[in-house]
Amino acid sequence: MFRGSITALITPFKKGKVDEKAFQDFAEWQIEEGSHGLVPCGTTGESPTLSHAEHHRVVELCVEVAKGRISVIAGTGSNSTEEAIELTRHAKVAGADAALVVTPYYNKPSQEGLVLHYLAIANAVDIPIIIYNIPGRCVVDMSVETMAKLAGHANIVGVKDATNDLTRPQKMRQLVGENFCQLSGEDGTAMAFLAQGGVGSISVTANVAPRLCAQLQDSWHLGTYEDAFRIRDILSPLHEAMFVETNPGPAKFAASLLGKCDPDTRLPLSPLKIKSKARIEEAMRAAGLLN
Repeated sequence: MFRGSITALITPFKKGKVDEKAFQDFAEWQIEEGSHGLVPCGTTGESPTLSHAEHHRVVELCVEVAKGRISVIAGTGSNSTEEAIELTRHAKVAGADAALVVTPYYNKPSQEGLVLHYLAIANAVDIPIIIYNIPGRCVVDMSVETMAKLAGHANIVGVKDATNDLTRPQKMRQLVGENFCQLSGEDGTAMAFLAQGGVGSISVTANVAPRLCAQLQDSWHLGTYEDAFRIRDILSPLHEAMFVETNPGPAKFAASLLGKCDPDTRLPLSPLKIKSKARIEEAMRAAGLLN
């Protein structure tokens, strides 16, 4: 259903407001560069600091640009089940192809609580739902057994796995088969994830290297592994640079070096340190992204 390089889009700001033109131009550039899908309003899109009106608008802007050419997977998660349902309903009305729903943060629900949360959303909105499992940000970790249970629901179609546990894709395939869409949430191990049974990646690095990230995925799926290995090695330092400080600060600064947007983030994220900026610029030059 979903595969390849799917960009976890940044949300450009200008003078504290969403820069709608920069966002749409950026989304169009992603499509032109070969990205296979777009995720507005994920973590990289600073969804925790977007108002509901801004969240809705960013999803609408993304769908408007995509025009069905590539998939739009709207971030609609929340630690409030009712809020997640509302955001997911809006994504469907706006024309998104799927919803990316993060595990509830801060609440620390049990595995049973996770099941009830996702079933409530899946029963309320008829749209494909991708579970976003990222224990490093949410504290809670959805087990493979819990995920397999949820995979039985017709609307729960896949996972963005940011656990960095490369045994999980294989375990999930054994439990639910090949049709459950497994996407990596860790750029540094995206190709290893493919080797373990994944079908793509929801990528931060693709914000600044969309063509290379798409080519890596295409090369793997076509079986041209030498090309995939070569691109993997080019991208490796860039993956590290994108997390030299808290995401999406580095990605936004890198995009600003490409002239795509201002580097501004919203508090509580702080401006990048000078040494972080230098490391990001160095990695971009090494990858051939800057002259």
